[in-house]
Amino acid sequence: MKKDNEPIQSETLLANETDILRGLLDAAANTEGERQLIEIARKGKVFFRFSIRPLAEAEYNACRDKATKYKKNRRLGGIKMPDDTDTARYRSYLIYEATVPEDQQKVWNNKAAWDQLNVISGVQLIDKVLLPGEKDAIIEQIDRLSGYDLDDDESSEAEEVIKN
Repeated sequence: MKKDNEPIQSETLLANETDILRGLLDAAANTEGERQLIEIARKGKVFFRFSIRPLAEAEYNACRDKATKYKKNRRLGGIKMPDDTDTARYRSYLIYEATVPEDQQKVWNNKAAWDQLNVISGVQLIDKVLLPGEKDAIIEQIDRLSGYDLDDDESSEAEEVIKN
């Protein structure tokens, strides 16, 4: 049995480093391949489908920044401060960013749809064609894929993994 003050052997450290590296690389690869198919259907009729992927925290922040208006604060020497975030637009940006690139081109960047619905961007098209409840359901799926909003079973499993 080892005493607490004995140095750890270099082979043990090397084995742990290899396991840690393998775990990090596997975790990164696992998120890259995750996709989920979303169907937009009303009254039993499917109108269109697209796939979403998980978002990184930086992507969530970038979407929030795009949907936020800034004002210069005179008291702080003209520093730009967040004034108002358009929540509906923020949610549309999240859906647009989470849509896989090939579906972004086919669905949200469809120039024929832009012309017929009188919009000038994929984000505006999302606002035009999706109902608020549909956007909410899609955002929930994006959050799940991104590791937020874990179910009770997944949450307790994640807690157990974190504890160990």
